[in-house]
Amino acid sequence: MGTEIERKFLVLNDAWRQSARPGVRFRQGYFAGPRRASIRIRIEGEAANINIKSATLGIHRQEYEYPIPLSDAEEMLETLCEKPLIEKTRYWVPCGGHIWEVDVFEGDNAGLVVAEVELDRIDAPVKPPEWVGEEVSGDPRYYNVSLVTHPYREWGTDGG
Repeated sequence: MGTEIERKFLVLNDAWRQSARPGVRFRQGYFAGPRRASIRIRIEGEAANINIKSATLGIHRQEYEYPIPLSDAEEMLETLCEKPLIEKTRYWVPCGGHIWEVDVFEGDNAGLVVAEVELDRIDAPVKPPEWVGEEVSGDPRYYNVSLVTHPYREWGTDGG
């Protein structure tokens, strides 16, 4: 079984950019359907994949990911996935023995910047860098699948 152990945090400032590797633009969309799992199509640079992730809250979830043809991904994003699509640039930042993934969102989620760190076990120690703020791992609003139906730009209008 594939698993993901990931903690997610808000980003306080741009200090992470000093150590960041070049970013890669992502476009991704989600299929509508049962909420036991999210099914995502993602284009990451010039590569594409389909991802299935359990819909459980928290830092530990089942995850399966497989490569697919880029042309298939583009067609599915345009014709089958819910809108708006998630658009972001991901940067990888080595810090404290981990590689942090910083996502700078665009489009309907512009203004949102989050940092994620993947771990090999649930109780793995993590010392967040100084540019990392509040942990939002258990807040479903910050899950990409939620940002499709409730984009960040709308949060201020209804208490988000």
